[in-house]
Amino acid sequence: MQNVNLTDHFLIAMPAMADPHFAKSLTYICEHSDQGALGVVVNRPIEMTLKSLFDQIGIELEAGTRAQDSIYFGGPVQMDRGFVLHQPAGEWQSTLAVNEHIALTTSKDILEAVGRGLGPQQFMVTLGHAGWEAGQLEQELAQNAWLTVPASPRIIFDLPWEERLPAAMKLLGVDFAFLAEGAGHA
Repeated sequence: MQNVNLTDHFLIAMPAMADPHFAKSLTYICEHSDQGALGVVVNRPIEMTLKSLFDQIGIELEAGTRAQDSIYFGGPVQMDRGFVLHQPAGEWQSTLAVNEHIALTTSKDILEAVGRGLGPQQFMVTLGHAGWEAGQLEQELAQNAWLTVPASPRIIFDLPWEERLPAAMKLLGVDFAFLAEGAGHA
């Protein structure tokens, strides 16, 4: 399992996931290497809208610019920092290209562009991200904490948050309701 690369994959938390940050979560992995992994939870809206976030950080939001979009809990790391998962990737100051279409940006220039209605076509904003040290995610996979499946941008950007986890499970041909709490080993 040492050479696995889960960049551009979903992590689906197993029902027995004890960590409340990740119970019933769908996490999109933006980077995975021998140095560790970074991702954002894509199905946990918080009590904040795009408008209220922009008011807090002093960016004007043009009328009709998705002001009521939810902000998401992206994970327990750097929860005071915004992360914008978007497509197309575009040219921004601080961007991690996940693939040729999707990127994760942390610089304020993308938010300013969104405020003017000039940002990427599809985006979601999270506060915080999920991070794993070298070998940590692989260890969690060996302990059956996660299911993995190649990600679909449609699930992230086109579906309401409550449909994302079931849709990712469907990619595996599994219904979340039928997963057992315990893990089995052959």
